[in-house]
Amino acid sequence: MDYWLLLCALFPVLSVLLFLVVLRWPARKAMPLCLLGTAVLSATVWSVSTLDIAASMAEGLVIAATVLWVVFGALLLLNLLENNGSFLMIRRGFASISSDQRVQLLFVGWLLVAFLEGAAGFGTPAAIAAPLLIALGFRPLAAVVLTLIADSVPVSFGAIGTPVLVGLTNGLPGVSPELIQQSAVMAASIDLLCASLIPVLMCLLLCRFFSDTPSWRSGLAIAPLAFLSGLCYSLPAFLVARYLGPEFPSLFGALSGLVLLTLLVRFGVAVPATVWRCQPQTEEAVAENSTVLSTLHLLKAWGAYLLLATLLILSRLEFLPFKAALQAVQLQWSGIFGSTLSATVQPLYLPGTLFVVTVLVLLPWQHQRRDLLRKAATESLSRIWPAAITLASAVPMVRLFLHSDLNSADLPAMPMYLAAIASEHLAQVWLWCAPWVGALGSFIAGSATFSNLMFASVQQQLATDSGLPLQLVLALQMLGANAGNMLCVVNVVAAASVVKLTGQEGQIMRFTLLPMALYCLLASAVAVMLLPFTT
Repeated sequence: MDYWLLLCALFPVLSVLLFLVVLRWPARKAMPLCLLGTAVLSATVWSVSTLDIAASMAEGLVIAATVLWVVFGALLLLNLLENNGSFLMIRRGFASISSDQRVQLLFVGWLLVAFLEGAAGFGTPAAIAAPLLIALGFRPLAAVVLTLIADSVPVSFGAIGTPVLVGLTNGLPGVSPELIQQSAVMAASIDLLCASLIPVLMCLLLCRFFSDTPSWRSGLAIAPLAFLSGLCYSLPAFLVARYLGPEFPSLFGALSGLVLLTLLVRFGVAVPATVWRCQPQTEEAVAENSTVLSTLHLLKAWGAYLLLATLLILSRLEFLPFKAALQAVQLQWSGIFGSTLSATVQPLYLPGTLFVVTVLVLLPWQHQRRDLLRKAATESLSRIWPAAITLASAVPMVRLFLHSDLNSADLPAMPMYLAAIASEHLAQVWLWCAPWVGALGSFIAGSATFSNLMFASVQQQLATDSGLPLQLVLALQMLGANAGNMLCVVNVVAAASVVKLTGQEGQIMRFTLLPMALYCLLASAVAVMLLPFTT
């Protein structure tokens, strides 16, 4: 083994962890250094030409711009709803179901996140759910950390099945649709346990690390209801994956979960007798939350999100004409700087565009709409610049890492080199390693779909070398890609920028690192138990 090459290939991963997690640097300072180091190693060790380095970075800047557009749209809608009073009514509406913030976390931080991931993906869940949690009285750091942890499980099937239908299918050309379906069902089977424990973990973290009175006991008290809320999602998602296919498990699982959890709370099933909150409510907040709101008021407050969810779903369904029409409008940069790389943007299909459309549709019904729009836009632009600096470094670094196969040294791309090393030395314990490869893909690329696309063939080869069932190994690839979503730099930066936590990305990643590792380990443990039944 060439340890120098191994160290160089690991540099993009290790540098991010070192600067953000260990040294606790803000991402806007750390990521430019990570980009510089990756560029230098690509040129000197991997022998990537200056032209291809520049083209990879330019492609990354285009992708970063699309992420910033999503962040801007989310901020614009958020600021509009804060300024017109809708957030106040939303908070009162949740308080009418339960004033216990652990229960509110299960509704908003767990099931609403799953619904948004199933409808849109692309960083939308944390951008919407985190501000809602803050409106309910959660600390901003807690809101971001917990929504990032929750936005892992539903990523298996993501926005209308994209990680499976695009990621696995294109990553394994020639493999039968039946095997892809079996892999998806296997992932949902493993998640019957793994996914159901994620909301328990979220409640434990909330009560222990984000409370005025830190306590594991308060988290354990809600654990039965949290586990049931996990089953309320994972069981319907499994049934949908088994009988209907990979397009709608996240969406229908979340919708079923919201209905089932509401019934559990209404009938007092496993609901703790003592109401728990992160911090005591002020007298004004108690008075606000005790106000009874009419259904009309609640619908008006939720109107923006209902409209947004409707637009997202309609724009993603294959059998409707809207998806094709929106995707038909493309901005393409072919042969960037004369290289083989290209960048394509579908501006009308981006979730950020649908955020902005939602705002424009709502404006005619707002008082002083010009001042309201001006204030919302100004606040949004002022908060997006720190994220722009970070993303303008992070995404080009990722693209350079992935395109390092464009070299004259006859070396594979850095992530593929790492996968080959793992294949050579870890084949005998691959069930314990497979999720980590998927997590690496999501951590670096910021996309479970891309992780599946990039590493599915590697997992196939490892399954063959190890004599393991392919559908089981691919299921672990999917679940590992989920776990990596908690920690990926792009998601962390985008979520932090929405709730004014720019500069605290390292602290967020320190909280999500352990849940990511636990998810991978638990998925492997369940897979080992299932192995005798799949061979």
